[in-house]
Amino acid sequence: MEKLLLMAFLFLAIAVLPSIHGLDQSPKGVEKWFKKLPHAKEKMTKLHFYFHDTVNATNPSAIQIAQANITFQSPTLFGLVRMMDNPLTVKPEPNSEIIGRAQGIYGSASFKDIEFLMTLNLVFTKGKYNGSTLSILGHNQIFHEYREMPIVGGSGVFRLSRGIATAKTYWADNAQNAIVEYHVVVLHY
Repeated sequence: MEKLLLMAFLFLAIAVLPSIHGLDQSPKGVEKWFKKLPHAKEKMTKLHFYFHDTVNATNPSAIQIAQANITFQSPTLFGLVRMMDNPLTVKPEPNSEIIGRAQGIYGSASFKDIEFLMTLNLVFTKGKYNGSTLSILGHNQIFHEYREMPIVGGSGVFRLSRGIATAKTYWADNAQNAIVEYHVVVLHY
């Protein structure tokens, strides 16, 4: 009987909660959304938050998953690849309110300078963008004051988004931990 009740509850939860912010994410719901697109008005959204990349700590948020044979002989750590699940916060302090996660991979992609190939999803977990994502695929020259990376898509309220994420290092230490300030401007429907 308990199994039957659990199955009924799960079925009901799946049937009743098919959307994020009123968006039906089923294949038919997405198709219906696309049919309305020619009449939709494009919006611009600006976001500001802090990205906490913790490599060397008791509970790291980014861990090394690969390296090349020459990585530790390279002054740029060429070939180093890390997987991240970094908190996004409202303020720079690590104990500030978490509004999402930066989940993805970054790797050292230059022989000459410390520059990363970034591929990540900004996954929002609070507020009006809860359940929505933005996807970044770009070049991050970490020692430049400002780095511009493209927003190449999104989900939820950010379907078909495009835009720019501007990153600026707020704080970093010699152990490769960093807090990065992000300003994001996206166009979406």
